[in-house]
Amino acid sequence: MKRFIQLFNTIDQTNRTNEKVDALIRYFNETDSSDALWTIALFTGRHPKRLVKTTQLREWAAEAARLPLWLFEEAYHFTGDLSETIASVIPDSSARNEEHESLTVWMNKLVAMQRATDEQKKEFIIHAWQQFTKNERFVFNKLTSGAFRMGISQTLMTRALAKSLNKDEQHIAHRLMGDWTPFTTTFGQLLLNEHTGDEDSKPYPFYLAYAVEGEVRELGNISEWQAEFKWDGIRAQIIVRNNTLYIWSRGQELITDSFPELNELTSVLPDGTVLDGELLILQNGEVAPFQVLQTRISRKKVSAKLLADAPAFLYAYDVLELNGMDVRKEPLHLRRQKLEQLLGHLNNQRIRISPVLTCTNWDELTQLRLQSREQKSEGIMLKHIHSMYEVGRKKGNWWKWKVDPMTVDAVMIYAMSGSGRRANLFTDYTFAVKDDTGNLVPFAKAYSGLTDAEIKEVDAWIRKNTLEKFGPVRSVKAELVFELGFEAINFSTRHKSGVAVRFPRILRWRKDKPVNEIDTLAQLKSLITA
Repeated sequence: MKRFIQLFNTIDQTNRTNEKVDALIRYFNETDSSDALWTIALFTGRHPKRLVKTTQLREWAAEAARLPLWLFEEAYHFTGDLSETIASVIPDSSARNEEHESLTVWMNKLVAMQRATDEQKKEFIIHAWQQFTKNERFVFNKLTSGAFRMGISQTLMTRALAKSLNKDEQHIAHRLMGDWTPFTTTFGQLLLNEHTGDEDSKPYPFYLAYAVEGEVRELGNISEWQAEFKWDGIRAQIIVRNNTLYIWSRGQELITDSFPELNELTSVLPDGTVLDGELLILQNGEVAPFQVLQTRISRKKVSAKLLADAPAFLYAYDVLELNGMDVRKEPLHLRRQKLEQLLGHLNNQRIRISPVLTCTNWDELTQLRLQSREQKSEGIMLKHIHSMYEVGRKKGNWWKWKVDPMTVDAVMIYAMSGSGRRANLFTDYTFAVKDDTGNLVPFAKAYSGLTDAEIKEVDAWIRKNTLEKFGPVRSVKAELVFELGFEAINFSTRHKSGVAVRFPRILRWRKDKPVNEIDTLAQLKSLITA
């Protein structure tokens, strides 16, 4: 555990990529395989579920630190981080055990405690706090509360593992995919080509695009680029191996059970096929808004009515495996030919080829981009025809050229403190527009778009203009106007405003605009049919 905490602190205290990779390499070279496996699991989000509720942790920490709960809560609201607050208020014990148990031992304890009573959990956690130093308590609290996050991408960890094991990065990236835990595999089975029995289900790492920078015509001759609409659905891989279908989301979630109607593709696609594409819902012959697709996400059992009202299909972009052969290193234009040969003759409602947009120059493509929303699309994808299917986000060969965001002027009515380095600042805001009677109706939350200097200025204003406090949330005078941008908007019965917006963010602070000139709910709803 001590070595893992040292690694955590090293990575947490540097922004230098090479230093992070070097620290990981040293760690993997020095630690045993079981601790290395747990580290990989934790760094890729495969941590156990939260052991206890945060309210329990706060109460137990206040008791262990001999503080009144109100004083602990004040400290928590000031720091903005529960793990840090607990680590700071619990005094170091003179009877602390200097014998450090391994990460694996502690993780097995945490998992075993899932079945314990609340009293047993309390005794275990308080005893652990007394065994650790402040830094060790901080990491332990993150693991206990389910809030463990690490400032390192899976790409960097893959690079470190590849160097440590003297393996190809793409091979390591592929091995890390899938639905595994430290209880279902070993380090050797996961990374050293030992047989695991789950190879059939493993997806490939997804290739991700960067947003277009500058003028699109700077990419060169348009004939060297494949253009297609960027669909707003769930990026997914469909795998057919050993006559079994697997559907994986980009977030490495196995979502096969949520889309049972796609099981018919097992008899349509040849064995040993992996396709990359976008899961979408078809209604009235058109692609439905993402909001409709949300009704299908995470459902293990899908009713017959939902299947009839919101049937899913895959818009296939790419073929990654064909007849059991990995074809990712072939150029895109050849993979596209294979995809068309594979699916071109099919007349199946569950799978279609995402159409290529044929344009002779960038001006024509620019005009097509302006029609994206009419096609229920977010914009244009541009892929170099000679590009391989890479791992992760790479610059140069795949670009996303999204449509300009929809915009609205709204007023801030609530503010909440941020986290991490912004824990002492109010950075998360709730915005409202006017209804037809002039009342303010909240419709969106946003926390990105302002500069550090603007955040500090807004934070100072919030502290001077607070109306009420609700824990970390404050209601404020409705005076600050901001221009918000968002990708899409649809009607919603789940929100008081009657609308739901996609990816809201702050575009600019409208210091020039008084609150009586903000947009109305009617104007917001009019964008739905725009």
